[in-house]
Amino acid sequence: MKVVIQRAKHAKVTVEDNVVGEIDEGVMVLVGITHDDTEADADYLAEKIVNLRIFEDEAGKMNHSLLDVNGQVLSVSQFTLYGDCRKGRRPNYMNAAKPDYANDIYEFFNTKLREKGLHVETGIFGAMMDVQFTNVGPVTLIVESK
Repeated sequence: MKVVIQRAKHAKVTVEDNVVGEIDEGVMVLVGITHDDTEADADYLAEKIVNLRIFEDEAGKMNHSLLDVNGQVLSVSQFTLYGDCRKGRRPNYMNAAKPDYANDIYEFFNTKLREKGLHVETGIFGAMMDVQFTNVGPVTLIVESK
C-alpha cells in the first residue's frame, strides 16, 4: 500500500460538479493499493498518518500530529500510484489491485482513520474526480506499508 500525504489548509473533491468531500486544516491523502495489500497494511498506514509530526508547534518546528492540531483528512483513492512508467510511454497499471479488492481495503483504511479520532472525508471510489487543495509548506510525503 502506498500513500501520498500532503499537508493542506483546505481541500475538496468534486464529482460531476458536486462537492463530495471537503476539509479545512489537515492532510490530503492519495491512497494506492496493490494486489497483496491487507488490512494490516491499511492499519499500519492509518496509525502512521495519525501520528506523523508534520505540523508546526509554537517554535515553528514540525512537532505536532493530526491529533494535536485537530486536523482532518481528505482521503482519495488513487490507483495511478501503482503506475509503472519504466517502459514505453503509457504507464502500466498491472500492480494496482482489482477495484473490488482495492475498495474493500480503502474503506477499511478510512474506517481505521476514523476509529483513531479523525474527521475523514473521501472522494468516490472509481469515479472521475476533481481534487483541489492548498498544500502548506509545501509538505508532501510518500509512505509505503512494505
